[in-house]
Amino acid sequence: MKFGEKFNVYLQEEPAWSVDKQFVHIEYKRLKKVLKSCQRCKVSHTSYNSDFPEEQLCSCPLCDQMFFSELMNEASAISGYFSARVRHLLRLHIAKGMQRYALCLRQCFKNDRQSLAQQGRMLIQYISMNAIAIRKILKKYDKKHSSARGKNFKARMQAAHTELLHSPWLIELGAFYENCNGPHGGCGQFSCDLNVTEAVMTLVLPDSIKIECDLTCAICLDIVFNPYALGCGHLFCKSCACSAASVMIFQGLKAANPDSKCPICREVGVYSQAVHMLELDLLLKRRCKEYWKMRLTDERAEMLKQSKEYWNLQTTYAIGM
Repeated sequence: MKFGEKFNVYLQEEPAWSVDKQFVHIEYKRLKKVLKSCQRCKVSHTSYNSDFPEEQLCSCPLCDQMFFSELMNEASAISGYFSARVRHLLRLHIAKGMQRYALCLRQCFKNDRQSLAQQGRMLIQYISMNAIAIRKILKKYDKKHSSARGKNFKARMQAAHTELLHSPWLIELGAFYENCNGPHGGCGQFSCDLNVTEAVMTLVLPDSIKIECDLTCAICLDIVFNPYALGCGHLFCKSCACSAASVMIFQGLKAANPDSKCPICREVGVYSQAVHMLELDLLLKRRCKEYWKMRLTDERAEMLKQSKEYWNLQTTYAIGM
């Protein structure tokens, strides 16, 4: 079965998506029609984008103004939808006490452990199928136009943080799945293995897509503790990220200066969009108990030290006034 047919079958066989008005997906069939109706325009090398000086590419308005812009918009919408759905799912899993009771009540008591795991599988299938659709349609574009624009578009998506398989929420979903199924869990075409010695989480998705997520903090060079993913997607320990942003641990990453940069990629404004990786932290707590306890003790000691220094400075300033 061709992928286009397989993608249509997937959309038709997911009844849960049909009732969600915010559901979005790659318009694979329509984008294929755009490619079929597009005629290659031979232009001089100097009259086209300087990013591709050695290629004769299609420069018709249909491709330049519609194909890539719409594909980027669809990828952005899918990324946002996926993040929102995973965030809601993990709230139901992490929540305790009255908060969990209230959330379950709103969902008519349907979110038991098995139901949560099923939702997780659906989200994994959702993000995988759309990522494959993007890969296939870009490959078709490059083949039709004898270009590398599709390949370069992937880099643009990554820079815009719309690359679906680079989302920190996918790591959280993998950790969630491990927390639900145990060390030897996994189902169907999805598996998640955490190699503690190398600090790498491996996600095997449908269509043999394999993703390896490095869980080593680039600052302390140890396994991430109380991990946060910055807006650019890079993972750090909370204490390390706070140190890099010149804020105290108890203040949190939201207190970072808007001009603060990621220690790895040097992108600005990534601290305000930081994601607290609660499921990953829970997974590490269960798998690396002694290490996790040691890091917790160290972080609390450092937080206490910083708090004392901060309030001593505030007291000195107040007395001086």
